[in-house]
Amino acid sequence: MSSNEPGFVEHLASNRYYDRNFEVEAVKVLPGEYYVTTSEMVLVTVLGSCVSACIRDRDKGIGGMNHFMLAESADSGGLSSSARYGTYAMEILINHLLKLGARRSNLEAKVFGGGRVMASLSSSQVGDRNARFVLEYLATEDIPVKAQDLLDVHPRKIYFFPSNGRVLVKKLVRMHNETLARREKEYAARLTEVPVAGDIELFT
Repeated sequence: MSSNEPGFVEHLASNRYYDRNFEVEAVKVLPGEYYVTTSEMVLVTVLGSCVSACIRDRDKGIGGMNHFMLAESADSGGLSSSARYGTYAMEILINHLLKLGARRSNLEAKVFGGGRVMASLSSSQVGDRNARFVLEYLATEDIPVKAQDLLDVHPRKIYFFPSNGRVLVKKLVRMHNETLARREKEYAARLTEVPVAGDIELFT
């Protein structure tokens, strides 16, 4: 699959801007999106119940970020049917990194999110399930987790600098963010309506 094929392009974040605070190009990653880069820049997202994996090649400085949520599942077991959404989000990010020249053996991750911030989703413990999924997925794929900030009750704003692996986490303790809640609710609703695209094979 080339980086111009629909699976990559459809979910690739497109909200680019110049971050005056860090004086560097930036990309905002919204729910259901991801971004990868070989450049000196910052990837930014705001997380509530969703999770982001920040993955990079520690030698080459190629890195990327995704932003995803597991779909609601009717299964009492929790992860089985909904995990395909998280798997897709992880695979498309890793595949694109490998296409840019990252080596699987050099990948490392930092993971964030999974907060209990949406009352309407608290009964399903969606944040807990998202956090558990991302850690289990990375363990299965033998990608070491170098840092994590998961669960809790506050939204987070994440700044990821793929070139050196630096991550800044800002807890949004006083934030009453209706935009964040609306985005996550709309994203959760989309997951129940739209089937995931065809399987993606991971490069070895």
